[in-house]
Amino acid sequence: MSKIIEFITLFQKWNEKINLSAASSKAEIEEHVEDSRQVAARVEGRVLGVGSGGGFPVVVAAIERPEVSFVSLEPIHKKHAFLRTAARTLGLANLEALALRIEDHDVHDYDVAMSRATFDLLEWLSIGAGHVRDGGIVLGFEGQPRADLPPVDRQAYEIAGKPRAIITFHVKR
Repeated sequence: MSKIIEFITLFQKWNEKINLSAASSKAEIEEHVEDSRQVAARVEGRVLGVGSGGGFPVVVAAIERPEVSFVSLEPIHKKHAFLRTAARTLGLANLEALALRIEDHDVHDYDVAMSRATFDLLEWLSIGAGHVRDGGIVLGFEGQPRADLPPVDRQAYEIAGKPRAIITFHVKR
């Protein structure tokens, strides 16, 4: 069985008990997995995942990119427990889950920071920029194109007929 299928099975089991995500049908979960795969190809080095509760995108990215080091922040303890269980069960030595809020995390030299549906996108770009090194990137997910963002790269794609985009903000100090 592939690690992605193992992850989906583990997610479904936990989600029934502790509400990791609003995604409950297999189709919705698979959409979240595909969305997360879009970001996996864009990460390298040391990656910070914020608000990773149900494992999207950090667990999927850690499965897809075993050579990349991931730190996941999730302040809700039951969701943090899920992330730790997923890392252990799936053998993801490249994923460290911490029970912290972003404002309590004092590391500011990541290569990449990513978050999915945790903050307003504009707010996330600012918060994430504070945790990456000069020349690093902040990745965010966009459902509808926004005109209020700073200069970013936008990689558009579709999932289940819905337009999506990965937003890449290059941090220059």
